[in-house]
Amino acid sequence: MINLQVRHESGSVVAGSEHGVAWDESLAEIDRSQFPMLAGVCPFADTVFNAWQIPMLLEELDRLPAARGGPWVDAVRALCRTAEQGSHQYVWFVGD
Repeated sequence: MINLQVRHESGSVVAGSEHGVAWDESLAEIDRSQFPMLAGVCPFADTVFNAWQIPMLLEELDRLPAARGGPWVDAVRALCRTAEQGSHQYVWFVGD
């Protein structure tokens, strides 16, 4: 399970989510040309999205087929909004 957080650049956790991202074939085999932000998420390491990348991540979530979604999609959207409200805040996908 990949956990979701917003962290300040100092490393402090600003927000988290009870929903994580289950790594399965639907995400492991996502089309890198259509979903480069999501394709960059690694289940075995941390993946961080900055203020410039967050709008691209949100746009990809809007286009994500329902079969690949789940509660984690709304959780990521909410965390992106939280990160955008402050400065020096990042959306973290915390891998195993």
